[in-house]
Amino acid sequence: MPLDYATLELLRQNHPAWRLLRAQHAPLVAGFLHRVFIGPNVRNLSQADLVEALEDELFALREQLGAEAFPGTAQSYLNDWAENDKGWLRKFYPPGTDEPHFDLTPATEKALAWLENLSERAFVGTESRLLTLFALLRQMSEGSQTDPQVRIAELHKRRSDIDTEIARILAGDMPLLDDTALKDRFQQFLQLARELLADFREVEHNFRTLDRRVRERIALWEGTKGALLEEIMGERDAIADSDQGKSFQAFWDFLMSQSRQEELSRLLEQVLSLPPIAAMHPETRLLRVHYDWLEAGEYTQRTVARLSEQLRRFLDDQAWLENRRIMDILHGIENHALALREQYPSGHVMLLRETSATIDLPLERPLYRTPRKPLIADMVPREGDTDVDTTALYAQVVVDRTELTRNIRQELQNRSQISLAEVVARHPLRHGLVELVAYLQLAGEWPGTAVDDEVREQIHWLTNEGIMRRATLPRILLLRT
Repeated sequence: MPLDYATLELLRQNHPAWRLLRAQHAPLVAGFLHRVFIGPNVRNLSQADLVEALEDELFALREQLGAEAFPGTAQSYLNDWAENDKGWLRKFYPPGTDEPHFDLTPATEKALAWLENLSERAFVGTESRLLTLFALLRQMSEGSQTDPQVRIAELHKRRSDIDTEIARILAGDMPLLDDTALKDRFQQFLQLARELLADFREVEHNFRTLDRRVRERIALWEGTKGALLEEIMGERDAIADSDQGKSFQAFWDFLMSQSRQEELSRLLEQVLSLPPIAAMHPETRLLRVHYDWLEAGEYTQRTVARLSEQLRRFLDDQAWLENRRIMDILHGIENHALALREQYPSGHVMLLRETSATIDLPLERPLYRTPRKPLIADMVPREGDTDVDTTALYAQVVVDRTELTRNIRQELQNRSQISLAEVVARHPLRHGLVELVAYLQLAGEWPGTAVDDEVREQIHWLTNEGIMRRATLPRILLLRT
């Protein structure tokens, strides 16, 4: 974005972060919100808790600056900060409660992060950032290299370096990071951890904005269901397929691994127990920072789940309205029939074909015959020596429906919905069309299934003869219940 005069003037007038920095009570707003949200890493607070905390803050400030410094009440300040013209707090009602809750907006978190960077730091590490830059460049260079010889040469070089380092350690030469290097890397870790938590609020805000637009379109929509679903699912897929959405999904898949969580817990406990790091007096909640990441990611996943729930409610409402319309038509026909009951129409009313009776003579029917009972001789079977081809016995195809169900449940662990084509893409068909039919049967029995007839998807599989087959189906969405 170019930082010219017009752009900056527009940001100064409209951006909530800039308005916060220009506000009359900016020190009160920034200091209080940082203390109750950013410091303890709280995602949202109820109105009662936030009002109580702000009253304590105002009482302490009035004792220092006088009663006229902040004449308003805590409730009025919170409502003012949550208004659209300021946009520093988000006021909402969680499902199942009638008490309002408050949460920071992404713009407020950006302003607080900028204010944090204004303070002078006693120690500014540069080595860890340089190493991080080199590591990122190396990953991009190796990850985009298409020549296998170059990649193999790089792997051989890396293995040679590892062998050299192992030999040095076996010889007694074990290089260790000094106190400065440890502090440098730990400071870099703290900065990245804070930025990661701030990014979650922005991702959640984007999905929440999509959810708001979906509700508005559903309320004003007058067209067909298929057109609305195609438009909404296109926007949802656009966010999920964007760089931000793909990065978030990759992060979520990585962090949901139990082994990764255990490894993070072990590394955090080991690092925080080092004497140079302990001398910096880090916050104890750093031991569970990865659980804070999980909690922040769960809020984002719930926002996406609410979007799917809204679409499903729209489909149910539309089906109810269509069924009601059919019943109204049937009741109209009954009312007209009752009104014309005493007024017989003149002339022919209805012409029926083949009104004559069909005569069926009893003697034309076949007589009953006693079924023959087979006589089975009591004989001992003898083993024969005839060569029989038993290949057909071992060529039977058995599709394990339990395994297919497990594949669907595994994919729905990290997502609220998935299409049948995506499930097959992640778990390719091994038995061809028979396995695809089994998937379709499971989709019909699944407790939450939606079919979009407007969108067509293709499913591919390879036969035993090496022939690629393809099936075109409407999009089948499997929902997590």
